[in-house]
Amino acid sequence: MTRDHEGCPPRADPAEDLLRPFTVSPKSSAGDIVERMGDTAFQARNLGVAALIWDAMLRDGTTIFLGLAGAMVPAGMRPLIVYLIETRLVDVIASTGANLYHDVYETLGFEHAQGDPNGDDVRLAHLRVVRFYDVLAPEHEFSIGERFCTEFSLTLDDDRTYTTREYFELLGRAMAPKAKQEGILTAAAKHGVPIYCPAFGDSVHGLAVAEGRLRTGKRVVFDVIEDVLEMTHLSLTAEKTGVVYIGGGTPKNFIQQCGVAGYLFGRQRPGHSYGIQITMDQPQWGGLSGCTFEEAQSWRKISPDAQFITVNVEATVALPLIVSALAERSADAIEARKTPALDWQWDKTAAPTRVSS
Repeated sequence: MTRDHEGCPPRADPAEDLLRPFTVSPKSSAGDIVERMGDTAFQARNLGVAALIWDAMLRDGTTIFLGLAGAMVPAGMRPLIVYLIETRLVDVIASTGANLYHDVYETLGFEHAQGDPNGDDVRLAHLRVVRFYDVLAPEHEFSIGERFCTEFSLTLDDDRTYTTREYFELLGRAMAPKAKQEGILTAAAKHGVPIYCPAFGDSVHGLAVAEGRLRTGKRVVFDVIEDVLEMTHLSLTAEKTGVVYIGGGTPKNFIQQCGVAGYLFGRQRPGHSYGIQITMDQPQWGGLSGCTFEEAQSWRKISPDAQFITVNVEATVALPLIVSALAERSADAIEARKTPALDWQWDKTAAPTRVSS
């Protein structure tokens, strides 16, 4: 059997390929809506297929990597990401530093506000209020959250290096006693979900650590190459791997490359077995955020027989629908799913042998 349109799972019965027009029911649940969207066309169909592929990952012993880009936390998606962690809908996260700082901000009890995307930005600057499209936050509260991160960084050892995974796990633990609500970092630390930040310096987290160094001279040093080796090792030791990309950018590439980087350990894997991408970017500009899974197959980052789909819908629209449908329709798979045994340690005395292409 071959894959259906754009990597969709195959359907055994040709009659199942009939398009079913969407009908409105006043009692429809999220699961009903997403399933019926999947029977239509265009991006509605792709959204329905994404829910099917995520369900397949849950039932197939797959270690699921989440790439988190964009301003998802200030846009209100923090509790949704927490749900993904607590129910183990994802197992490993690579995120922008910005999302992880906004998580600190909200977990400490501060709030983002709705604003006018066409408002007076010069006035906002005068008032020391920052804007993310239609989301607002006061600078003084931002500074309080940043100060928390700075003071945390000064508690770390300066005679060793840290992976970003270690840093955010320790930060999650430090935040737990002061948390006003559960956050991504606190939930991940509690449930053993590793979080990597491949562009740590490009965020308030980087600024916070930098401020600590300037103020005290303490040098908190990150070993980002250890992050690369850990992620690759996690991919190699998993029975199967799947990816969910929210947007693109550095988190996406960081996860993509571990699907082909087995040669670092003298091994070769076929690439990720499942893929979901939710993005508004397009492939013709050549950027990674719009890169198709087919293109990734040319790099051997995605398995030749992988099931994958790209949903060209803004993530704050698509993600709540997909995850709500999974919570309803995949409850049995979520309950039965075994947490993968994640092991980021390897024999560091063994010399790798490069595998030929």
